[in-house]
Amino acid sequence: MLVRSTEEFKAAVLRKMSFDKFVTENYTLYTNKDRPELGYLTTYSRAGYYELGIADYTIPKDFSLSFANPEHIMRFGLVYKGVTEFQLEDSPVSSFTPSSFFVVEKDLKGQQNWKKGQHYHGIEITIYEKYFTDIIKPNFPNIMDFDAFIKNYTYIYLPLEITEVIRQLQSLANKNSLNGLYLESKILECIAILINEVTNSPENAFTNQINYGNINIGNNRIIKLTSSDISAIQKAHDILSKNYCEPPSIEALSKMVFLNEQKLKAGFSKYYHMSIGEYTNHIKMTIAANLLSTTDLSIDDIASRVGYNYSANFSKMFKKTYGKTPLKFRRTK
Repeated sequence: MLVRSTEEFKAAVLRKMSFDKFVTENYTLYTNKDRPELGYLTTYSRAGYYELGIADYTIPKDFSLSFANPEHIMRFGLVYKGVTEFQLEDSPVSSFTPSSFFVVEKDLKGQQNWKKGQHYHGIEITIYEKYFTDIIKPNFPNIMDFDAFIKNYTYIYLPLEITEVIRQLQSLANKNSLNGLYLESKILECIAILINEVTNSPENAFTNQINYGNINIGNNRIIKLTSSDISAIQKAHDILSKNYCEPPSIEALSKMVFLNEQKLKAGFSKYYHMSIGEYTNHIKMTIAANLLSTTDLSIDDIASRVGYNYSANFSKMFKKTYGKTPLKFRRTK
């Protein structure tokens, strides 16, 4: 089956999921009330301009979709659970694992695959080009546009300010307290943060993920990153994404990807704009924040789920990341 737009793609997936549509005043719910174990998709949108989607569902059967989508869109969000396998035209098969992400798509062609029993949990914001041309550009003519980013390249990083906005939106949605005016204000806030990120310096969180260039090792040693180095660094990223609770040591990780420790550490920092330790901590804290906002699990249980043997150590790191203890964080949501 070939789909040719974002809406066609979503509709095709929902049909494969056997989800029905239920419209409320503030949002649209997609679910199968006869099979609640399959989960749901909830969307909040301004038609033709943007959409917020919150997904928590399990795939009922194997299926694939081919796509040829000419639309120019911006997508970003957080994946808490699930591995997405896809293949873009003229590219090898790729996979996307739990992480934050950002991508600008245009003329996207390829295929995506789903496997029975896979569970997906995440939140995503989609902004259509029409929002920039109709709303942003007329009022802020010199502002950043979609062309500030490489098309069809998935950046595995979002500024923490944006991940915090996304978490706030998810928390309000879980309480059925999210309305259109608040959502649009947060969409604009995210755009403003992105603008600051890409315009303040040519060296930013996004360009540093693309321009491999050289890396500095020690005080005087400069080494050029090769395509094989990048492949090894990406493999290390995937290993860390899947094993964030008990990540391998730098020594073990370097042996797993066949790249020396110094180049692995320096290359990972340049490519993903954060150290290996910061990346695993970013995943842990993002998942922990989601669990605090969406479940009644105890602090001890959440600490254990994200790989901490002692909740005190977890609470210390959580406060360092979010400026609040886990308990205070939960009480303010």
